[in-house]
Amino acid sequence: MKQQWRKLSGEKILRPIEDEVRAVIVREKNAGHELKACIGTDSQVKNKFTEFATVIVFIRKGKGGFMYIHNETSKQKMSIKQRMLMEVAKSIETAYELCNIFSRYNVEMEVHADINTNPNFKSNDALKDAMGYIMAMGFAFKAKPHAFASSSCANKMVQ
Repeated sequence: MKQQWRKLSGEKILRPIEDEVRAVIVREKNAGHELKACIGTDSQVKNKFTEFATVIVFIRKGKGGFMYIHNETSKQKMSIKQRMLMEVAKSIETAYELCNIFSRYNVEMEVHADINTNPNFKSNDALKDAMGYIMAMGFAFKAKPHAFASSSCANKMVQ
């Protein structure tokens, strides 16, 4: 199934996200910007549904940034650990689709997990599994409080 991505403005991306990312990297590099990409997912449970928002955040080093957003809803009932690992899986799926493009254009990429490093929080139960999953895929890993793509950007996009 084709994922529907959009810009923060709400403008829908009508081409595959891989094509959009490739074009935006070329445009930004031609403008002289050094880019870094951060991918993260957050979720929120509402009634019997879990809403997920995955974001691709591009940082123009020293010059702001921009992002792309994909929302998805699930009816599957999950424990907090399952939900945290589902968030990570969605981020990894996106990172995996785009990693060759990032490598080709020398764009640093991180996967951010909305998981607390403080053991007093329930999400911490998923920390080791999430970190192992992300790093085993060969991606750089960030957790709270450094995981702004998931804990701030994606968090604001969960409807």
